[in-house]
Amino acid sequence: MSNRVDQRIVSLVPSQTELLYDLGLNDEVVGITKFCIHPNHWFRNKTRIGGTKDVKFDRVKGVSPTLIIANKEENVKEQVEALAAIAPVYTSDISTLEDAYHMIHEIGKITHTSSKAEDIIEEIKAGFRMLAKELDQQMPKTCLYLIWKEPYMSVGKDTFIHDMMLRCKLENVMVNESRYPSINIAQIQQLAPEIILLSSEPYPFKEKHIAELQAYLPQTSILLVDGEMFSWYGSRLQHSPAYFCGLRDTINSSSTRLKS
Repeated sequence: MSNRVDQRIVSLVPSQTELLYDLGLNDEVVGITKFCIHPNHWFRNKTRIGGTKDVKFDRVKGVSPTLIIANKEENVKEQVEALAAIAPVYTSDISTLEDAYHMIHEIGKITHTSSKAEDIIEEIKAGFRMLAKELDQQMPKTCLYLIWKEPYMSVGKDTFIHDMMLRCKLENVMVNESRYPSINIAQIQQLAPEIILLSSEPYPFKEKHIAELQAYLPQTSILLVDGEMFSWYGSRLQHSPAYFCGLRDTINSSSTRLKS
């Protein structure tokens, strides 16, 4: 890879774009996707090269990158392979927190920001140690995490969200499924999760969707959650443990209200 002063980076992954910002690579990042919303001033001012799954090759070529950063799940394999003709591509593959640590380490190395990357990793690790300690005496609760509507879609055992759920001591009722399975109301009723979490992304669940589900599941605590805290595997993980602690407090209070 080229020296940092010569790098021109295109990021195809929102959570990794935010990581690049936190690594101090403001001048080096020359292209991002339309979904790279953090930080806001990058979203407003950096060249947008399309979406995560519909990359505009002419725009990528137009910013003359020396490095393209992609992800196996978020980007289209054929597009990533074709982009390699424009510049070297680093492609992450992340299903667990350990995978996220490895990605941050590797991006630090290839962008010549290893010291800052290791600082971020250590802060994330400290946060998750705190989370484990805080939740040590709490009982696990069965949980369904929904990411889409019409049809409802959840998360299986081989996803990063599943790993985050476990760290919240939430037992994924879709643990026998892979990736992002569809599920209907009758199946949800049969699974009878204690908790349903409605993610803010990619489907923007709102309060009205809680009421729709609650009619079918009166004994289930249904909550809106910040999807970025569960699915963004870059430097946003510095904030996830504290969020998860607060979420568990909310879950416990909600469960108590339903039982009373």
